[in-house]
Amino acid sequence: MRETAGERWARRVVLTLLTLFVVTPLYVMVTSAAKPLRDVQSGFTWWPSRPTLQAFVDMWSTVPLASYLVNSLVVSTVAALFSVTIAVFAAFAVSRYRFRGRGLFTMTVLSTQMFPGILFLLPLFLIYVNLGNATGVQLYASRTGLIITYLTFSLPFSIWMLVGYFDSIPRGLDEAAQVDGAGPLRTLFQVILPAAVPGIVAVTVYAFMTAWGEVLFASVMTNEGSRTLAVGLQGYSTQFNVYWNQIMAASLVVSVPVVAGFLALQRYFVAGLTAGAVK
Repeated sequence: MRETAGERWARRVVLTLLTLFVVTPLYVMVTSAAKPLRDVQSGFTWWPSRPTLQAFVDMWSTVPLASYLVNSLVVSTVAALFSVTIAVFAAFAVSRYRFRGRGLFTMTVLSTQMFPGILFLLPLFLIYVNLGNATGVQLYASRTGLIITYLTFSLPFSIWMLVGYFDSIPRGLDEAAQVDGAGPLRTLFQVILPAAVPGIVAVTVYAFMTAWGEVLFASVMTNEGSRTLAVGLQGYSTQFNVYWNQIMAASLVVSVPVVAGFLALQRYFVAGLTAGAVK
Protein backbone atom coordinates (compact mmCIF):
# COMPACT_ATOMS: atom_id res chain seq x y z
CA MET A 1 0.00 0.00 0.00
CA ARG A 2 1.42 3.36 -1.06
CA GLU A 3 1.92 5.94 1.69
CA THR A 4 -0.20 9.08 1.25
CA ALA A 5 1.19 12.59 1.56
CA GLY A 6 -0.66 13.11 4.85
CA GLU A 7 0.71 9.89 6.32
CA ARG A 8 4.22 10.81 5.18
CA TRP A 9 4.07 14.23 6.84
CA ALA A 10 2.54 12.72 9.99
CA ARG A 11 5.40 10.22 10.14
CA ARG A 12 7.96 13.00 9.72
CA VAL A 13 6.39 15.09 12.46
CA VAL A 14 6.25 12.16 14.88
CA LEU A 15 9.85 11.14 14.16
CA THR A 16 11.01 14.75 14.55
CA LEU A 17 9.28 15.07 17.93
CA LEU A 18 10.71 11.75 19.11
CA THR A 19 14.19 12.81 17.98
CA LEU A 20 13.92 16.09 19.87
CA PHE A 21 12.64 14.23 22.92
CA VAL A 22 15.76 12.03 22.90
CA VAL A 23 18.39 14.52 21.73
CA THR A 24 17.44 17.52 23.90
CA PRO A 25 18.34 15.96 27.29
CA LEU A 26 21.58 14.65 25.81
CA TYR A 27 22.43 18.10 24.47
CA VAL A 28 21.73 19.68 27.86
CA MET A 29 24.03 17.12 29.51
CA VAL A 30 26.86 17.85 27.08
CA THR A 31 26.57 21.64 27.34
CA SER A 32 26.24 21.51 31.14
CA ALA A 33 29.38 19.39 31.37
CA ALA A 34 31.19 22.02 29.28
CA LYS A 35 30.23 24.89 31.62
CA PRO A 36 31.90 26.13 34.82
CA LEU A 37 29.92 25.28 37.92
CA ARG A 38 28.82 28.90 38.47
CA ASP A 39 27.31 29.05 34.99
CA VAL A 40 25.37 25.84 35.57
CA GLN A 41 24.00 27.11 38.87
CA SER A 42 22.93 30.42 37.34
CA GLY A 43 20.26 30.96 34.70
CA PHE A 44 19.94 28.28 32.06
CA THR A 45 21.53 28.93 28.68
CA TRP A 46 21.53 26.73 25.61
CA TRP A 47 25.22 27.33 24.91
CA PRO A 48 28.10 27.73 27.40
CA SER A 49 29.50 31.27 27.47
CA ARG A 50 32.93 29.96 28.53
CA PRO A 51 33.30 26.37 27.27
CA THR A 52 35.68 24.29 29.37
CA LEU A 53 36.48 20.60 29.86
CA GLN A 54 37.63 21.06 33.44
CA ALA A 55 34.65 19.09 34.75
CA PHE A 56 35.89 15.99 32.91
CA VAL A 57 39.20 16.35 34.79
CA ASP A 58 37.82 17.21 38.24
CA MET A 59 35.20 14.43 38.27
CA TRP A 60 37.91 11.77 38.83
CA SER A 61 39.17 13.42 42.03
CA THR A 62 35.90 14.66 43.54
CA VAL A 63 34.80 11.05 44.00
CA PRO A 64 36.74 7.80 43.31
CA LEU A 65 34.95 7.43 39.99
CA ALA A 66 37.53 5.03 38.52
CA SER A 67 36.99 2.62 41.42
CA TYR A 68 33.21 2.80 41.02
CA LEU A 69 33.56 2.21 37.29
CA VAL A 70 35.68 -0.90 37.81
CA ASN A 71 33.25 -2.25 40.41
CA SER A 72 30.29 -1.76 38.08
CA LEU A 73 32.05 -3.38 35.14
CA VAL A 74 33.17 -6.40 37.18
CA VAL A 75 29.85 -6.92 38.96
CA SER A 76 27.67 -6.38 35.88
CA THR A 77 29.81 -8.51 33.56
CA VAL A 78 30.22 -11.44 35.95
CA ALA A 79 26.54 -11.37 36.96
CA ALA A 80 25.46 -11.34 33.30
CA LEU A 81 27.79 -14.19 32.33
CA PHE A 82 26.78 -16.37 35.26
CA SER A 83 23.12 -15.62 34.72
CA VAL A 84 23.18 -16.52 31.03
CA THR A 85 25.38 -19.61 31.51
CA ILE A 86 23.06 -21.10 34.13
CA ALA A 87 19.97 -20.00 32.22
CA VAL A 88 21.12 -21.72 29.02
CA PHE A 89 21.29 -25.15 30.68
CA ALA A 90 18.07 -24.64 32.66
CA ALA A 91 16.15 -23.36 29.64
CA PHE A 92 17.41 -26.22 27.46
CA ALA A 93 16.19 -28.77 29.99
CA VAL A 94 12.78 -27.11 30.35
CA SER A 95 12.35 -26.60 26.61
CA ARG A 96 13.46 -30.02 25.37
CA TYR A 97 12.58 -32.46 28.15
CA ARG A 98 9.50 -33.46 30.09
CA PHE A 99 10.23 -34.29 33.72
CA ARG A 100 8.42 -34.41 37.04
CA GLY A 101 8.09 -30.93 38.55
CA ARG A 102 8.66 -29.16 35.23
CA GLY A 103 5.45 -27.14 35.50
CA LEU A 104 6.14 -26.24 39.13
CA PHE A 105 9.66 -25.15 38.24
CA THR A 106 8.58 -22.87 35.42
CA MET A 107 5.77 -21.41 37.53
CA THR A 108 8.19 -20.75 40.39
CA VAL A 109 10.65 -19.06 38.04
CA LEU A 110 7.91 -16.83 36.66
CA SER A 111 6.40 -16.05 40.05
CA THR A 112 9.67 -14.56 41.31
CA GLN A 113 9.08 -11.64 38.92
CA MET A 114 5.83 -10.79 40.71
CA PHE A 115 7.50 -9.58 43.91
CA PRO A 116 9.20 -6.18 44.31
CA GLY A 117 12.93 -6.20 44.86
CA ILE A 118 12.67 -4.44 48.22
CA LEU A 119 10.94 -7.54 49.57
CA PHE A 120 14.23 -9.47 49.30
CA LEU A 121 16.47 -6.69 50.58
CA LEU A 122 16.24 -7.33 54.32
CA PRO A 123 16.38 -11.17 54.09
CA LEU A 124 19.49 -11.04 51.88
CA PHE A 125 21.10 -8.48 54.17
CA LEU A 126 20.50 -10.66 57.24
CA ILE A 127 21.72 -13.80 55.44
CA TYR A 128 24.94 -12.11 54.35
CA VAL A 129 25.67 -10.63 57.78
CA ASN A 130 24.88 -13.83 59.70
CA LEU A 131 26.81 -15.95 57.20
CA GLY A 132 29.82 -13.69 57.60
CA ASN A 133 29.64 -13.89 61.39
CA ALA A 134 29.26 -17.67 61.37
CA THR A 135 31.73 -18.71 58.68
CA GLY A 136 33.92 -15.70 58.05
CA VAL A 137 32.79 -15.56 54.41
CA GLN A 138 32.13 -11.88 53.91
CA LEU A 139 29.42 -11.44 51.29
CA TYR A 140 28.11 -8.17 52.69
CA ALA A 141 29.86 -5.12 51.19
CA SER A 142 31.66 -7.27 48.62
CA ARG A 143 31.50 -7.69 44.87
CA THR A 144 30.73 -11.39 45.28
CA GLY A 145 27.73 -10.67 47.46
CA LEU A 146 26.44 -8.09 45.00
CA ILE A 147 26.84 -10.53 42.10
CA ILE A 148 24.86 -13.19 43.97
CA THR A 149 22.22 -10.58 44.78
CA TYR A 150 21.78 -9.62 41.14
CA LEU A 151 21.54 -13.28 40.15
CA THR A 152 18.46 -13.65 42.34
CA PHE A 153 16.36 -11.50 40.01
CA SER A 154 18.19 -11.62 36.66
CA LEU A 155 18.50 -15.41 36.51
CA PRO A 156 14.76 -16.27 36.69
CA PHE A 157 13.92 -13.79 33.94
CA SER A 158 16.83 -15.04 31.82
CA ILE A 159 15.59 -18.62 32.13
CA TRP A 160 12.06 -17.62 31.19
CA MET A 161 13.20 -15.65 28.16
CA LEU A 162 15.50 -18.40 26.87
CA VAL A 163 12.86 -21.08 27.31
CA GLY A 164 10.61 -19.15 24.95
CA TYR A 165 13.43 -18.66 22.46
CA PHE A 166 14.52 -22.31 22.57
CA ASP A 167 10.90 -23.38 22.04
CA SER A 168 10.89 -21.44 18.76
CA ILE A 169 13.83 -23.49 17.41
CA PRO A 170 12.49 -26.46 15.39
CA ARG A 171 12.88 -29.78 17.17
CA GLY A 172 13.78 -31.34 13.85
CA LEU A 173 17.28 -29.95 14.36
CA ASP A 174 17.59 -31.94 17.58
CA GLU A 175 16.36 -35.10 15.89
CA ALA A 176 18.82 -34.66 13.03
CA ALA A 177 21.67 -34.27 15.53
CA GLN A 178 20.55 -37.37 17.42
CA VAL A 179 20.52 -39.38 14.18
CA ASP A 180 24.17 -38.37 13.75
CA GLY A 181 24.89 -39.72 17.22
CA ALA A 182 24.93 -36.43 19.15
CA GLY A 183 24.11 -36.49 22.83
CA PRO A 184 22.25 -33.79 24.78
CA LEU A 185 25.29 -31.59 25.43
CA ARG A 186 26.57 -31.88 21.88
CA THR A 187 23.11 -31.02 20.60
CA LEU A 188 23.00 -27.99 22.88
CA PHE A 189 26.43 -26.63 21.93
CA GLN A 190 26.47 -27.49 18.23
CA VAL A 191 22.80 -27.07 17.27
CA ILE A 192 20.76 -25.05 19.74
CA LEU A 193 23.27 -22.39 20.81
CA PRO A 194 24.30 -21.31 17.27
CA ALA A 195 20.63 -20.92 16.36
CA ALA A 196 19.87 -19.03 19.59
CA VAL A 197 22.71 -16.48 19.49
CA PRO A 198 20.40 -13.43 19.05
CA GLY A 199 18.26 -14.51 21.99
CA ILE A 200 21.28 -15.22 24.18
CA VAL A 201 22.80 -11.83 23.34
CA ALA A 202 19.53 -10.07 24.18
CA VAL A 203 19.29 -11.86 27.54
CA THR A 204 22.95 -11.08 28.29
CA VAL A 205 22.39 -7.39 27.61
CA TYR A 206 19.28 -7.44 29.84
CA ALA A 207 21.21 -9.05 32.70
CA PHE A 208 24.09 -6.61 32.28
CA MET A 209 21.83 -3.55 32.20
CA THR A 210 19.88 -4.78 35.23
CA ALA A 211 23.09 -4.90 37.28
CA TRP A 212 24.60 -1.75 35.74
CA GLY A 213 21.78 0.60 36.70
CA GLU A 214 20.55 -1.02 39.93
CA VAL A 215 20.45 1.34 42.92
CA LEU A 216 18.39 -0.20 45.74
CA PHE A 217 20.57 -3.21 46.58
CA ALA A 218 23.82 -1.44 45.70
CA SER A 219 23.05 1.36 48.18
CA VAL A 220 22.66 -1.13 51.05
CA MET A 221 24.93 -4.05 50.14
CA THR A 222 28.09 -2.04 49.41
CA ASN A 223 30.62 0.16 51.19
CA GLU A 224 33.16 2.66 49.90
CA GLY A 225 35.37 -0.09 48.48
CA SER A 226 32.67 -2.03 46.62
CA ARG A 227 30.33 0.84 45.65
CA THR A 228 29.07 0.89 42.06
CA LEU A 229 28.46 3.80 39.71
CA ALA A 230 24.71 3.90 40.23
CA VAL A 231 25.30 4.79 43.88
CA GLY A 232 28.69 6.46 43.56
CA LEU A 233 27.37 9.29 41.38
CA GLN A 234 25.51 10.56 44.43
CA GLY A 235 28.90 11.58 45.83
CA TYR A 236 28.90 14.68 43.63
CA SER A 237 26.10 16.02 45.82
CA THR A 238 27.55 17.12 49.16
CA GLN A 239 26.16 18.92 52.17
CA PHE A 240 27.42 22.25 50.89
CA ASN A 241 27.30 22.00 47.11
CA VAL A 242 26.11 20.00 44.11
CA TYR A 243 28.65 19.68 41.31
CA TRP A 244 26.18 19.62 38.45
CA ASN A 245 28.76 19.97 35.71
CA GLN A 246 30.76 17.04 37.06
CA ILE A 247 27.62 14.94 37.42
CA MET A 248 26.81 15.53 33.77
CA ALA A 249 30.40 14.82 32.71
CA ALA A 250 30.53 11.62 34.75
CA SER A 251 27.14 10.50 33.42
CA LEU A 252 28.41 10.90 29.86
CA VAL A 253 31.61 8.99 30.58
CA VAL A 254 29.92 6.07 32.34
CA SER A 255 27.45 5.76 29.46
CA VAL A 256 30.25 4.93 27.03
CA PRO A 257 30.51 1.19 27.91
CA VAL A 258 26.75 0.72 27.53
CA VAL A 259 26.53 2.61 24.24
CA ALA A 260 29.60 0.83 22.86
CA GLY A 261 28.13 -2.53 23.83
CA PHE A 262 24.83 -1.79 22.12
CA LEU A 263 26.59 -0.65 18.95
CA ALA A 264 28.80 -3.73 18.92
CA LEU A 265 25.86 -6.11 19.42
CA GLN A 266 23.37 -4.28 17.22
CA ARG A 267 23.57 -6.82 14.41
CA TYR A 268 22.50 -9.58 16.79
CA PHE A 269 19.41 -7.62 17.82
CA VAL A 270 18.52 -7.06 14.17
CA ALA A 271 18.99 -10.76 13.48
CA GLY A 272 16.79 -11.63 16.45
CA LEU A 273 14.00 -9.31 15.33
CA THR A 274 14.21 -10.67 11.78
CA ALA A 275 14.08 -14.25 12.99
CA GLY A 276 11.11 -13.46 15.22
CA ALA A 277 9.26 -11.84 12.34
CA VAL A 278 9.89 -14.80 10.05
CA LYS A 279 8.68 -17.30 12.67
